[in-house]
Amino acid sequence: MQPQKTAPAPGRSPVETITVDSPVVACDGGGGALGHPRVYLNMGEKHDIDCPYCGRLYVLKAGAGGHGH
Repeated sequence: MQPQKTAPAPGRSPVETITVDSPVVACDGGGGALGHPRVYLNMGEKHDIDCPYCGRLYVLKAGAGGHGH
């Protein structure tokens, strides 16, 4: 996973965007004392999801599996 900084939305601090290979990701806010409880996020049929704790954006890599039936 390679984090990238993106331009913030008006009124928001910068968001970290992380490209992932799976539609289910675990986020702990970076771990350590400044992190948050580990949460598992499921994109479902979407191709991205925001962490409700830290605002990190996880984006499914083009061509990554997980949405097939």
